[in-house]
Amino acid sequence: MSNTNIKKVRASDLELKDRLVSIQRVTKVTKGGRTFSFSAIVVVGNENGIVGYGLGKASEVTSAIAKGVEDAKKNLVKIPVLNGTIPHKQEARYSGSHVMIRPAAPGTGIIAGGAMRAVLESVGIRNVLAKSKGSSNPHNLVKATVAALLELRDARSVAQVRGVSLDKVFNG
Repeated sequence: MSNTNIKKVRASDLELKDRLVSIQRVTKVTKGGRTFSFSAIVVVGNENGIVGYGLGKASEVTSAIAKGVEDAKKNLVKIPVLNGTIPHKQEARYSGSHVMIRPAAPGTGIIAGGAMRAVLESVGIRNVLAKSKGSSNPHNLVKATVAALLELRDARSVAQVRGVSLDKVFNG
């Protein structure tokens, strides 16, 4: 994954909606017995091309979710969205998770599983075909989906990188 097209965004002036992807009870075994705490993966986005994900850990569910939201707001990125779908097909891997996303015609909806669906809805994509292979671990699926979205490039950025006009990108 090339980091040249990653556009960081500040959360201060955005209306962000948060989605809880996964919450898990984790256990730490100590000399005095078991200590339970919670781990939450949260995705935030403005449903208009900006998304971020975060992980929060705490001894209570609500504080774990709040920490996850704060972490997600620190990691916001801009994603190109064209007419409610993505510009082109893209695949990405993160650890054991492998995701594939494809643009879809209007009216298709979001054809994707749990963790991927949360990310795609937060970005503001309304029509997309998505498939996950390999590990279904929500942590890795969210990271793989965001990696795939970060590799997307719209026609304007392609023209700018090549140093040609927008017409030349499409006509050869």
